[in-house]
Amino acid sequence: MTQNTSAEIIRRLTNALSPVALTLDNDSAAHAGHMGDDGSGETHWSVHIVSARFDGLGRVARQRLVYKALGELMDNPIHALAIRAQTPDEAR
Repeated sequence: MTQNTSAEIIRRLTNALSPVALTLDNDSAAHAGHMGDDGSGETHWSVHIVSARFDGLGRVARQRLVYKALGELMDNPIHALAIRAQTPDEAR
C-alpha cells in the first residue's frame, strides 16, 4: 500500500468525519489489468468507517459524505471505492 495515497485518504476522512474506527484496504492488486487500473497500485480501495456523523442518514447520504471528504481524490487516483459506513451503534 502506498503510504502517500492511503495516508491522504485517512487524513481526509478523519478530518471530515471524526471516525471512531477506520480501516482502509488497498484492493488494487486484485484489479490489475482491469478498467481503471493505471498501473500505480492506488486505484481500487475498500473503506470501513464508523462515525457519529452517519446518525440518521441512509446509505447513499453516508456515501456522499465520504465522497465529499475525499474530494478530487475520487477523480484521481481513486477509480473505485467500496464503502462500509456505520454509526457507532451499528458497529457494536
